[in-house]
Amino acid sequence: MANIKSARKRAGQAEKTRKANMGMRSMMRTKIKNVVKACDAGNKDAAVAAYKEAVPVIDRMINKSIVEKNKAARHKSRLNKRVKALSA
Repeated sequence: MANIKSARKRAGQAEKTRKANMGMRSMMRTKIKNVVKACDAGNKDAAVAAYKEAVPVIDRMINKSIVEKNKAARHKSRLNKRVKALSA
């Protein structure tokens, strides 16, 4: 544990941020899994709805620096590809 007051404060802030980031990352992963589950079930309407719900969450994670923009783009692209495959 840090001895200097400012270092103790930074350690506390880092822990608080880590917990907040963990929750947001978990929410993003849940939204992604909802799309995947709907696609695997073959339910196009549910998959489209879940995709529309997931995209803004993924975009928000970019702005909060939880996820790098290329990783977010990759997730969105792969999810969109799965959803479009259902209509074919």
